[in-house]
Amino acid sequence: MYELEALLREYDRARGYTDELWKDLTPDEVVWRPREDFSAIGWHLGHQAHVAHFMIRNLTAAEPSPDPALDALLDSALPERFRGALPTVRRLTAFRETVAERVHARIGDIAAGKVSAPTQMTIVATHLLTALINHEYQHDQWIGEVRAEHLGHALPTDPESDHVRRIDGYLVLHPYA
Repeated sequence: MYELEALLREYDRARGYTDELWKDLTPDEVVWRPREDFSAIGWHLGHQAHVAHFMIRNLTAAEPSPDPALDALLDSALPERFRGALPTVRRLTAFRETVAERVHARIGDIAAGKVSAPTQMTIVATHLLTALINHEYQHDQWIGEVRAEHLGHALPTDPESDHVRRIDGYLVLHPYA
């Protein structure tokens, strides 16, 4: 298994790759949808952070949402046609950054043993971070497809990591690499 600090670096690498996929796009491109029932790149950006928040909240530390008004909008259980308008790029960016800070803070506390049941929480945190990283890359695949195939932008190179592989076309953090 990986150490939590190494997994946090991989989490940051995955988030950095996501940033390479969208930060050079215009706000219109971020909210554009290829078809009516498809989610925009901006939705995927918010959804990635939304899932990270809920996993941290539900598995390690109950805490309120950093932006409760976004919770229903960014939940994949709600069909696209009922989600409503996306927030601004600035608000999405702030949401992503706040969630990442919270992930780092909570995982940092677990790694430092500042939690009850630190050994058990380390096991939970290891699997949680692996899932968050792979979820980030899962949505990066769709973001990349829209970026390249529909918007005509080049894709960045895959992240450089000894632990990230392409499997079935998706980047994944391989648990045994």
